[in-house]
Amino acid sequence: MQSIKLKTVEELSHLLAERKGQGKKIVLCHGVFDLIHPGHIHHFEEAKRQGDILVVSITPDNFVNKGPGRPVFNQRLRADFLTALEMVDYVTINRWPTAVETIRFLRPDIYVKGWEYSDGENDVTQGITKETEAVHKVGGGIFFTRGDVFSSTELLNAYFDVHSPETKEFLRNFRQKYSAENVIGFLDQLRSLKVLVIGETIIDEYLYCHTMNKSAKDNILVSRYLYEEAFAGGILACANHMAGFCGQVDLVSVLGKEDDRQDFIRSRLHSKVRPYFFFGKGKTIVKRRFVDPQFVSKLFEVCYLPDPEPMSSSASRIEDFLATRLPEYDLVLAVDYGHGFFQPGIIGLLSEKSSFLAINTQTNSANLGFNVITKYPKANFISLSEPEIRLATHDRDGSLEESIGVISRQLHCRQVAVTRGKLGSITYREPEGFFSAPVFSNKVVDRIGAGDAYLSITAPCAVKNYPIDLMAFVGNAVGAMAVNVVCNREPVAPVHLYKFITALLK
Repeated sequence: MQSIKLKTVEELSHLLAERKGQGKKIVLCHGVFDLIHPGHIHHFEEAKRQGDILVVSITPDNFVNKGPGRPVFNQRLRADFLTALEMVDYVTINRWPTAVETIRFLRPDIYVKGWEYSDGENDVTQGITKETEAVHKVGGGIFFTRGDVFSSTELLNAYFDVHSPETKEFLRNFRQKYSAENVIGFLDQLRSLKVLVIGETIIDEYLYCHTMNKSAKDNILVSRYLYEEAFAGGILACANHMAGFCGQVDLVSVLGKEDDRQDFIRSRLHSKVRPYFFFGKGKTIVKRRFVDPQFVSKLFEVCYLPDPEPMSSSASRIEDFLATRLPEYDLVLAVDYGHGFFQPGIIGLLSEKSSFLAINTQTNSANLGFNVITKYPKANFISLSEPEIRLATHDRDGSLEESIGVISRQLHCRQVAVTRGKLGSITYREPEGFFSAPVFSNKVVDRIGAGDAYLSITAPCAVKNYPIDLMAFVGNAVGAMAVNVVCNREPVAPVHLYKFITALLK
């Protein structure tokens, strides 16, 4: 049964307007409130003393950017906890990422935050700045409570099974060396980098279907079409991830002349990405997946791939571009999906003229066993999945460290990262050696694009020669965020990554 204290924002807007007309002073608190603790009680008691009616609004589940597994308690349970508190008069579930819109609706006399928010420099999202501006616009003021500071995130990390024992131990040791501010400071320095990303444009299409039954006439399952989405995949996704962190991101790729999909592609690119598109025969690559929306389960896939000759028809023009432009960039990120873009001349130029070359060669159904990292003569940083490096070394069951060593020596590459799914990652740097990091996510929504996200943020860390343990931590944090997003629906944004890092290291 719904508490009479729980109201929609619209309901509260009318109700509070009446109360203000009666001379009542309205106080608003806002937050996630994932685990109610003594600090919250003191916070609400102090807030209530600032006026007559205390309203608490909570961030909805879909906007809680504290990483995989959060919130632990869903929005309805969090609302129920709050309505049970005597000092709280009304509770509402916000519909937006911040409290700004709720403040505009409810027009509080006093907006209350904890003392830790009094220094806006500590708020990586700068949300408190926007909320303060909104409060002042409606004629209200802001008040910071001074009660004992507790942390829901710290308590949840310590006493709830948010992470595995291995991950808890890793984070406990990592916290002794780095704070969230340290890690964020390193990532902020990536803005000095000028980056070129190069590779195949891929449009990922998800056609969501509901499986009905076996056909009466054929031995096939029949599905009912529901709706569809299209995503900017391949090298486009890498460019979008990097654009949030690096100062300049240029993109080189090939589109098909017959159906270039250029309007869609440009509409999905980050505003900081500067594209240089070349055109070959045929159509732009599309990978169409038929998906059960309930668990984002893939049912079937159809690929629209170019023949090698149409891809190679634009190679000479790309080579001319690279010959003059490559030395300009601090980092060149090449992602080879194995569909014919990387012709020998392009590979040669990337290897010879790049100041720092980061490479990933991907194994998929179109190139299994044929698109391996050893087609490149050298690199400065390599990021592969475990199956991809084992294919390259023809070693299915041997020591992974030995395979990494083989590739490192063969490509004269002193930095190698290998992602291992639920086993986390292994990072190697000469002369430091190997460093293993566990996964930071306890659930997976969609694995598509996670490897690209991992590479896109660890490669800039590699060119900066950041400590190997910090690079591994950042990569696994990015991977954990990426597997909780459907395909490439949105890039890993700095604000969301910083909030996740802060939550991990509390």
